[in-house]
Amino acid sequence: MIRIRQIKIPVKLDNEEYLINKVKKILNVKEIKDIIIKKKSIDARLKEIFYIYEVNVLVDNELEIVSILNNKDIFIANNDEYVMPIMGKEKIDGNIVIVGAGPAGLFSAYLLALMGYKPLIIERGKKVEERIEDVNLFWDKNILNPNSNVQFGEGGAGTFSDGKLNTRVKDSYNRLKMILEVFVKFGAPKEILYLQNPHIGTDILRDVIKNMREYIISLGGVFRYNTTLTDLVIKDNKLEAIIVNNNEEIKCHNLILAIGHSARDTFKMLNNYLEMMPKPFAVGLRIMHDEDMINKSQYGDYASIMDAASYKLTYTTKDKRGVYSFCMCPGGFVVNASSEEGRVAINGMSNYQRDSGVSNSAIVVTVGEKDFGTDVFSGLEFQRKLEEKAYKLGNGYIPLQTYQDYVANKVSIKLGNIKPITKGGYTLANLRELFPEYINESIMEAMNNFGHKIKGFDDGDTLIAGVEARTSSPVRILRNEEYEAKIKGIYPCGEGAGYAGGIMSAALDGIKIAEAIIQKYHN
Repeated sequence: MIRIRQIKIPVKLDNEEYLINKVKKILNVKEIKDIIIKKKSIDARLKEIFYIYEVNVLVDNELEIVSILNNKDIFIANNDEYVMPIMGKEKIDGNIVIVGAGPAGLFSAYLLALMGYKPLIIERGKKVEERIEDVNLFWDKNILNPNSNVQFGEGGAGTFSDGKLNTRVKDSYNRLKMILEVFVKFGAPKEILYLQNPHIGTDILRDVIKNMREYIISLGGVFRYNTTLTDLVIKDNKLEAIIVNNNEEIKCHNLILAIGHSARDTFKMLNNYLEMMPKPFAVGLRIMHDEDMINKSQYGDYASIMDAASYKLTYTTKDKRGVYSFCMCPGGFVVNASSEEGRVAINGMSNYQRDSGVSNSAIVVTVGEKDFGTDVFSGLEFQRKLEEKAYKLGNGYIPLQTYQDYVANKVSIKLGNIKPITKGGYTLANLRELFPEYINESIMEAMNNFGHKIKGFDDGDTLIAGVEARTSSPVRILRNEEYEAKIKGIYPCGEGAGYAGGIMSAALDGIKIAEAIIQKYHN
């Protein structure tokens, strides 16, 4: 097939017939046998907005056409299919156990099951259908289940997010493409295969996870819910078994630790056996704007015909701190994502349609050892203290404030034109009391800059909520080039282990771990 890049199409003319005719004109051919969209992005730099396509095209005489055109953006397409790993020579001994059914754990399980390994997946929370009931009970009545909530349960924390599938991680083995294809296989919209900023939406993602689980089970995989890893059995520096729920031993010589960034009790248990270190992360507030304002700022007169707009903002303060937007949710909700009693943590979530009327994003400030210390769990305790303060400020609910009152350092008495769109209750508070002042100053300095990039971004009516403290894991579990930890047979994996930062990168890391096991053992 021929690959063509940089095909510009005005958004008002965006349809399949126009694209095909454009491609025919570019290649100077009368017939196209097939066309596959590989990428679709938006160019909004000028007054007129264009879609930029990259496509594969099947036509006759491809080599001749490419030679005649002699254009760097027209060439014979490379094979971009994922190649399954080759099994190793050593016979595997016993179960492969995967701890955690988030993206890392599920994609490890998927690849292992495809290759016939029949993994056992243990998850401290519930299957996604039951988990939804617990989350809704928490949002409606503030009754928290510490093991089944926005953080814990099948699908991981990303199940109650925007389902964003973009990542800055590069991979030359077509794993990222395979991940997207798997999502589509189990119910995600096909457009995620080519959109610049693909997302599934939490409403669709729930069904995708369920379908993926049922497929893994059909291949011999086993899922156990309400099952928490509580200890390890080690002999001669090798894993012999795991203990779950404090009272059951499961023989196991290969353990994938896909535990997620909020498994704080599990981190502390693992520190008795594995080498760990504190890791930088970021903390801040979640900000809410009118969706139409964000759309118009990004697309101008085209806003009414475009999908909900996203943005990505970065700034370095005069004190050299990084401040950036994180997990931007167009037309979404601010959600209470707490997992511990007496603490409030928040996140952003969108359904597929992204039509809540309010767009939100975290505005976060980077923090590291100079802020919280060098102990392995100093970052974790830093997070916990912020979440405890947020709980007190909000009387157990999400503390909320207008941006003008945040700057003025006073409790909000009333709100302006923006209506809070939240999952879980909120209370008006003064969020300046939440952080050390250097974080407040960093946020305000950055907001001033962001207001010049997006008009109205720092308006007084803008709403802020706290606390966004779980942007990534506060620890890293060390592993070698073969992905094994200090103890033979243990494979730290994904976001909780400190090697990923979102759905795609976590899934990618899960695949890498599965590949490492497959290439070492045969079943």
